[in-house]
Amino acid sequence: MNMVHSADGTKIAYDKAGQGPSLILVTGAFSYRKFPGLVKLAELLSEHFTVYSYDRRGRGDSGNTLPYSVDKEIQDLNALIQTAGGSAYVWGLSSGAVLALQAAVSGANITKLALHEPPFVVDAGDPKPPADFLQHLNELIHTNQRAQAIKYFMTKGMGAPSFIVTLMRILPGVWSNLMAVAHTLPYDAALLAGYTEGKALPAEQWTSVTIPTLVLEGTESPASLRHASQALAQALPSARLVSRKGLGHTKKLPAAQTAEELAAFF
Repeated sequence: MNMVHSADGTKIAYDKAGQGPSLILVTGAFSYRKFPGLVKLAELLSEHFTVYSYDRRGRGDSGNTLPYSVDKEIQDLNALIQTAGGSAYVWGLSSGAVLALQAAVSGANITKLALHEPPFVVDAGDPKPPADFLQHLNELIHTNQRAQAIKYFMTKGMGAPSFIVTLMRILPGVWSNLMAVAHTLPYDAALLAGYTEGKALPAEQWTSVTIPTLVLEGTESPASLRHASQALAQALPSARLVSRKGLGHTKKLPAAQTAEELAAFF
C-alpha cells in the first residue's frame, strides 16, 4: 500500500502494479481498491500498464477530511495523476466515470479517458431517484442509519429490488463491506446531482473534453444505463461507444471483458 496527500492534506491510499503507461482506476459506489473485481482488473491490466488502483476518500485506507465536496475528489484524482508522472490514462466505473469526466473538465492531465456505464438518467421514461435523494441520503448518514442508507441508495438510486438488499444482508462478508463504506454514498449522489432528472445531457459543459474517450456499455444492462452511455458518447467531441455483451456492471465488475477493451483502447 502507498499513500499520497491530496490538496487538503487527506491521505489517499493506492496500490501500484505493472509497467508501461500510467493507468488510474476510479471506482463507483460501494467499491474500493480491494474489491475482488477491481483487484482482478488491475492484475490483468498490469500486463500492459502501470496500474494505480486507489481508495476514494472515506473508503478503505484513505482519509476522509470533512466537509465533502466534488472538488476535493477531483483533487484526489489529480494527486494520483501527479504521482503517476504528471499525466495518465483514466478509467472510471459508474459514479467513478462521472468523477473522471468532471476531472477532465476541470483540466486534469488525462491523456485518454474510458467511461464505463455512468449512471446518468437522460430519458424521461427511465426510473429516476427522488428529487430530495441527496438530502435524504445525507440525513440517514448524519443520524447513523447506515443500513437504511444502503437500502435507500440501492432501491431508490440504483433501482434494485428490495429483496436484493435483504439477500445481501445474509451473505457472509458482503453486508459488512457495504456498511463500511455506507457513509460515502452521499459522495456518489453529489457527483450525480443534476444529471438524474431524465433530461438531455448538458453537452456544452463538456466541449473542452477533446481527448480520445471510450464509453463502455453492456448490452445486458438496464435501459437507463444504456441510454446514458449512448447519450454521453454522442455528447463528447472525441468519444466512441463500445456496446458488448458482458460489460454490464450491475451484478459484478466484468474484469476480463473490461481489461480487453481497455488494453485495445489505451
